[in-house]
Amino acid sequence: MKQKRSLDQVGLRLSRQALRVLKERGIFVQAAVSLEHQHLAKRYVVRGLESGGAVGDLGRYVTFAREDGQPIECLHPVEAIGVNGLHAVVVAQVLVRIEMVRKGRTYELLITQHRPSDPVDGKRPALETKALFRGIHGRLESDLSGKDKNQAGAVLPTFYSLAGEVVTIPKRFHEAIQAITKAVNCTGCSHSHFVRALNQAERAAISTPATQSSQNNLSEAEVA
Repeated sequence: MKQKRSLDQVGLRLSRQALRVLKERGIFVQAAVSLEHQHLAKRYVVRGLESGGAVGDLGRYVTFAREDGQPIECLHPVEAIGVNGLHAVVVAQVLVRIEMVRKGRTYELLITQHRPSDPVDGKRPALETKALFRGIHGRLESDLSGKDKNQAGAVLPTFYSLAGEVVTIPKRFHEAIQAITKAVNCTGCSHSHFVRALNQAERAAISTPATQSSQNNLSEAEVA
């Protein structure tokens, strides 16, 4: 139960010292996801915040994807004061959260899936969490913020089992992990690395009368 609560609320388990160092170095990450109610659509959705960045030898980032690992559209970008903080708001019925921490060339990775449980007797559903991948003490020798910057977005760390064997990362998440690996090496990050903002044509399409209610539902979820 403690492990599930940790995955639901805080993502990767970091020591107080690690959290203090991240705060002192100016890296802000909101890893927790929350269950929100869309009043107009009469349904529950999951809300997350893409956030994070890097400074020097330290980086932490959280992003989100669809169940198939493809980029998910954000509700809207966030222009935060300062860098290495909030970048976008994401709302969906099912969210896959991808979180990574980097210290030097060592990487930690957690991928979890979040969805509302089936309601029982009209009660508020629980936030169901499923761990999809956990990578411990991964290594990537490339200096993605320095001499190997041209490789950023095309490489990912290698993770090993306790017995020293390479652990296979689900192929559908390779693109997302390459993106977040770049993100934890993005010094002074001020933009999203994986979630996708809708362009003007797409926003116009979802704002037509036939789909206006769907857009309103998303907006309602944000203020709920």
